[in-house]
Amino acid sequence: MSWLTRHRWFVLAAGITLAFAVVSFTVPRGPALTAISDIGYFLLTLIVGITMLSNAWSTRGATRHFWALMGSGCILWACDISAWTYREVIRHMSVPHPWFMDIFLFIKLVPMIAAIGLRPHRTGGDPKCRLGTLDFLLLLIWWMFLYAFVVFPSQYVTLNIDNYRRNFDSLYMVETGVLVLVLGIGARDAKGTWRAVYLNLMAASALYALDSQGLTLAFAKGQYYTGSFYDVPLIGTVSWMAATALSARNWAPEAALASRDDKWGAIAPRLAMLAILSLPALGLWTFRWDNSPTTRAFRLFTVLAAMLVMGIFVFVRQYLQDQALIRLLEGSRRSFEKEERLQTHLVQREKLASLGQLVAGAAHEINQPLTAIMGYAESLWTSQRLTEQQDALVRKIVSHSQRTRDLISSLLSFAQQSSGEKSMVDLGMLLQRSVQMREVHWHGQKIHTETLIDPNVPKIWGDGHRLFQAFVQIVENALDALEEAGGGLLDVSACLQGEEVVVQFSDSGPGIKEPHRVFDPFYTTKPIGKGTGLGLSAVYGVVQDHHGQITCHNKPEGGALFVLRLPVASSSKALAATQP
Repeated sequence: MSWLTRHRWFVLAAGITLAFAVVSFTVPRGPALTAISDIGYFLLTLIVGITMLSNAWSTRGATRHFWALMGSGCILWACDISAWTYREVIRHMSVPHPWFMDIFLFIKLVPMIAAIGLRPHRTGGDPKCRLGTLDFLLLLIWWMFLYAFVVFPSQYVTLNIDNYRRNFDSLYMVETGVLVLVLGIGARDAKGTWRAVYLNLMAASALYALDSQGLTLAFAKGQYYTGSFYDVPLIGTVSWMAATALSARNWAPEAALASRDDKWGAIAPRLAMLAILSLPALGLWTFRWDNSPTTRAFRLFTVLAAMLVMGIFVFVRQYLQDQALIRLLEGSRRSFEKEERLQTHLVQREKLASLGQLVAGAAHEINQPLTAIMGYAESLWTSQRLTEQQDALVRKIVSHSQRTRDLISSLLSFAQQSSGEKSMVDLGMLLQRSVQMREVHWHGQKIHTETLIDPNVPKIWGDGHRLFQAFVQIVENALDALEEAGGGLLDVSACLQGEEVVVQFSDSGPGIKEPHRVFDPFYTTKPIGKGTGLGLSAVYGVVQDHHGQITCHNKPEGGALFVLRLPVASSSKALAATQP
């Protein structure tokens, strides 16, 4: 791509400025020159505003807000110029001084200052659009207050045209200087194409600020007329801004991460803070040095009203910021708990996997000699030549051998957990069967069970036999706890939450001493000989194999609560299960 093609819009802007300069020097002063100047100035400003708003429409995030604010400022600018055009071109009347449309000329720079304060060239800034909106409103109110404080007394309270011009021009010079300053700060902080955007807008704004001062001096000396060479820089400024907005479409500026030593990271909040702190100083100046009773009363009232309004905005902003921080802390807490739970699950799975390999090997090695011991003990037991004491000892050997065999069987069952054949499983039916099966053993005691199964609970994809055994294991543990407490209630429920089926086993027993260890292998609170500590570990493995989660904790009112979360079967698996 050639240099001319790459910078075609800037070349066109220079051509338009040069053409207007030729017209300004060749066309004599009169209605024709006035019409050319006003209409051309208005159309160029309107094109800039529309182009910037079009950029906002085609972008996202802070970049959209940036171009929207810049475009809004240009539209306000075009409104002021349209009023000039109406007075001078259509009505053939001069613009009066003071003029109420000067407020549009003054306010147009506020959205532009706020646009740079959004820092679209940086990511990781203020994430809440509402805070940025409040900062913009604070700036708008502050500049409106300055306008009312500085300009209104000589415009509406006590008319004084000389003071009005001097005060308006001084305040407008400060405002344009602030715009150039914040654009320079943005260009210093930005990189790449965003720096090019800022530098071009800053140069155009600086040209506009210098020409505004020159135009003010020429107007005071009676040398200014519409279409004179003083208007050439104005056409150049607007053309430059239009070229920047059009070129930005091809540049496609992208935001970069904010650095840690970013000293200018929040321009708008800093300006808003400066605005608030300036109010007492301006009130003190009015009280001490304003000698006119009429203007002094007006200015003091303006300061008090601004302090009240801006104080409300500051309170609302702080409230929203506090709420954002609370949400951030809550999100951080949930993320930490989720990460901690995930880490616990990973450690538990690794622990079960390594222990399963160890247990499988040890169980096989122990099982062979144990079988021999039981065979020899049973042979002795059937012998007729044993004394009564020997017979009692053999009985003990057989009893402990059987208990050891049961333990080895549990170890092998734990170590050899594997996914069986899976199909669509009705959890509600499995829960009902598991509770009814164990309820028979506790019939007549002060133990009650309740089941609440949502009829809308869908089926899941899993191994029905292993899930049934897991439910039976949890129910047995809960009923054992209720037996020790002398009775109570076991509540079993199941419902659909999002894409998961949530199953809860809640009992009114004494609770669990160490809930965080309940799924550890060989951890048990039952007396010796009654439990191996492998049941809930096996349950944990079954739930993990079904891509679910299981948690356990004690309820505040007493008792333990087991929560299982199992994913709902996908539509493809459900369809496959229904096909022959």
